[in-house]
Amino acid sequence: MAYLQSVTSSNVAIPPLALAGTLSVPKAALGLVVFAHGSGSSRHSPRNMAVAQALNGRGFATLLFDLLTPQEEADRANVFDISLLAERLVDVLTWLDGQGGAIAELPIGLFGASTGAAAALVAAGRRPERIDAVVSRGGRPDLAGDALPMVRAPTLLIVGGDDYGVIELNEEALRQLRAPKALEIVAGATHLFPEPGAMEAVIEQASRWFGRYLAKTPTSHASRRP
Repeated sequence: MAYLQSVTSSNVAIPPLALAGTLSVPKAALGLVVFAHGSGSSRHSPRNMAVAQALNGRGFATLLFDLLTPQEEADRANVFDISLLAERLVDVLTWLDGQGGAIAELPIGLFGASTGAAAALVAAGRRPERIDAVVSRGGRPDLAGDALPMVRAPTLLIVGGDDYGVIELNEEALRQLRAPKALEIVAGATHLFPEPGAMEAVIEQASRWFGRYLAKTPTSHASRRP
């Protein structure tokens, strides 16, 4: 159930490449969800923006940012360079830890779409002490490969019921995950969830997952960091 929140949004530049992002923080935030888009989308993806706004209304801070520079986006191969995209997410985690104050202490979840879902899982495997939950929307978690068994964060895979082929790839990735996990299939939805009610279903499922595994996480991660 959404509730009214006072949300402060600011434009940020994430080092070392000054990647553009939008950080939105509700008052008394429960956690922070970092978005990883895919397939050439940007922080302006209307679908991810809709999810982020809904999460803000439920008390979660969000960070939407561009994983690639404009020059890198010109090379389509970078969209499928999972290692590169995951590296950018790890850079974001380092930046967030350096912010100090309430932001640095928030538990962190990752929300990945398409190839961004694979990058989110690889990053979660690289920084298991810092990631508390992962949600994939229409993602390609199979592209995370050997990183899947390394993920310790509870992971939810959301797939459209008519996204044939991708469903099977998500089922195979689910078998390789060792953390708490679930696969939710949105009936009648295709890859981008454009059907009436499809994105609302994604938002509800993601909100429940983050509410269960992110909001209940202790606010200090100091004891979990190496």
